[in-house]
Amino acid sequence: MENSVIESSVIENTTTDQNKVMQEESLEQNIYINRELSLLSFQYRVLELAKDVTIPLLNRLRFLCISSSNLDEFFEVRVSGLKRHELMGMPIQGPDYPDQTPVSEQLKQIREIAHMLVDDQYRVLNETLIPAMEEEGIYITRRTKWNKKQSDWVKEYFEDQLFPILTPIALDPAHPFPRVLNKSLNFIVSLKGKDAFGRSSELAVVQAPRALPRIIPLPEGIANHPHDFIFLSSVIHAHIDSIFPGMEVTGCYQFRVTRNSDLFLDHTKMDDLLHAVEGELFSRRYGDSVRLEIVNSCPEKLCNFLLKEFKLGEDDLYLVNGPVNLNRMENIIDLVDLPHLEYPKHNQVIPVNLKRNTNVFEALAKKDALIHLPFESFSPIIDMLQQASVDPNVVAIKQTLYRTGSDSMLVDILVNAARAGKEVTVIIELRARFDEAANIHLATYLQEAGAHVVYGVVGFKTHAKMMLITRREKGKIKNYAHLSTGNYHATTARHYTDIGLLTSDKKITQDVHKLFLQMTGMSKKSDLSTIIQSPFNLHQSILDFIEVEIKNALEGKSARIILKTNALTHKDIVDALYRASQAGVQIYLIIRSICTLRPGITGLSENIKVRSVLGRFLEHTRIYFFENDGDQRVWLSSADLMVRNLFHRIEASFPINDPTLKRRVIEEGLEPYISCERDAWDLQQDSSFARSVEAGDFTYQSAQQFLMELHQP
Repeated sequence: MENSVIESSVIENTTTDQNKVMQEESLEQNIYINRELSLLSFQYRVLELAKDVTIPLLNRLRFLCISSSNLDEFFEVRVSGLKRHELMGMPIQGPDYPDQTPVSEQLKQIREIAHMLVDDQYRVLNETLIPAMEEEGIYITRRTKWNKKQSDWVKEYFEDQLFPILTPIALDPAHPFPRVLNKSLNFIVSLKGKDAFGRSSELAVVQAPRALPRIIPLPEGIANHPHDFIFLSSVIHAHIDSIFPGMEVTGCYQFRVTRNSDLFLDHTKMDDLLHAVEGELFSRRYGDSVRLEIVNSCPEKLCNFLLKEFKLGEDDLYLVNGPVNLNRMENIIDLVDLPHLEYPKHNQVIPVNLKRNTNVFEALAKKDALIHLPFESFSPIIDMLQQASVDPNVVAIKQTLYRTGSDSMLVDILVNAARAGKEVTVIIELRARFDEAANIHLATYLQEAGAHVVYGVVGFKTHAKMMLITRREKGKIKNYAHLSTGNYHATTARHYTDIGLLTSDKKITQDVHKLFLQMTGMSKKSDLSTIIQSPFNLHQSILDFIEVEIKNALEGKSARIILKTNALTHKDIVDALYRASQAGVQIYLIIRSICTLRPGITGLSENIKVRSVLGRFLEHTRIYFFENDGDQRVWLSSADLMVRNLFHRIEASFPINDPTLKRRVIEEGLEPYISCERDAWDLQQDSSFARSVEAGDFTYQSAQQFLMELHQP
């Protein structure tokens, strides 16, 4: 629906009250929330978890690091894209940007918010987390506090581990400014004097070796506390004079540059996707600069020098009160063994009909199964694949891989199956952002074992999560499938909420088979009987389902929509939801991060509630629920409601038809997120998020806590 249609509906509902008219006139120009600002708002909510004293201390530190890592990616991808458009004088247009905020204004607001966010991150670190860690015996000892024994140990560490591999680069006509890797730790050093050749240089750059840890534990006998750490940057800083013998070092300051890291692949000039991705991975290290972080003690003159070198403006400079890469603080969590400072261990359960030593195929021949991660275990999927790899009746295995981790048991099983003579076909998405190098390695590993490896369809990322096992039973072929909202990744299966369906349903497995044929071969779009897919019909199907709810509401029938997804940005779907709200449909949106829909506008979206849930686990499940006058439709999906998922990726959305399993999805995947108030933030009309209840209010339960208790072993 066009913006003007929605605007007219707002205007028609205004009153003669001048203040309300002014409010409505303002809203009609801004009935959408900007996508990028919505994503920044999400980073603030993550940082709020680092401040939450009800969360164990080391997990609060992890949330701080996650907020920093997320902000890195935001600059690498989102800000870099905006800067490209600004440089080319092109507006950003399309369904994901219904607000039509000018690029320059977006960048201005992003810089203002991002500077405040970074200041807040370091305030949380220095004023809250570090003092709390020290109370628990975890210290990061500054070089000004080292005693003689510690100084001697650091000196030896520097001479043995650092000095042999450091390469200081003086800046003069023969030594231009070096190429600085994306997000690497570097130092700008100011000097006085002349070297052995009579040369004088006022500046030099020292790049910290990537092979060395940024957080170094002091050994027992050297440490003053149970857990004493020092920064690699402190070691370099303390011995910077040794790197420039005979010169006077007048200053040494950390800096880090963030670069454009979005891969660009020209599909019209590409013969080999793997080699094209490999080439772009190298370019990513040295993409255009988008942000410069420097320790806040650095003189203005040197800051300006670095800004000029990286072709950045003053607004792109972030002066920080601490290490220039907060993400590295997360290493501390792995270096201390203090269980009382982390979430209690959660023991995942296995569904009754998929207990260990159960023949998965016999179980699925009788009844479909759901696995709700991380409350239930990922192991039945591993068991299913393991059994298939050694089962003489299994003739073929097909699998999509988007993210699996660098050391995946699942991949090892696929390799063993291929070596055992099974027909193993794996569709690997080489362009899974920031996992490209790992996926290239996996592709090579599988090919060497004899598996058929396909890189999907050029121009479309393969994001669908599917596995198909073909088995010969009593002289006939029978298929078994697994479809999921999340990746085949054993680590994220312990930390992300996802739901997977294991089934032998003939219609679903035939559709999965057709999808694999579509991706590995050349064919026209297949007519699927159950699965709806991107890029072909998912977008229109969602719109059609919404229209049914609108029709039912207008006819006085029961009408309700619940969507749970990571992001909602597509204008068509937002506008359809606005129309549904105007028709009286009750709408609940459980959106983890980005939402461009603005709830609570009288006459437009007062029947829409938007909630973001952030807690111990990362909410990753995509569920589409439509009341359908009592004949409820429930779909699980790998797709968010964004342009990229709906039109530029291969996605699979699959129905849950079994009444028992459908009830489970509603009772576990949706209802707790609507009824449980803790760990929930509600989107306001002004685009801010308000916490539903105070963080420490334990009279309310969180959805994730409810589900952990529901799935007690």
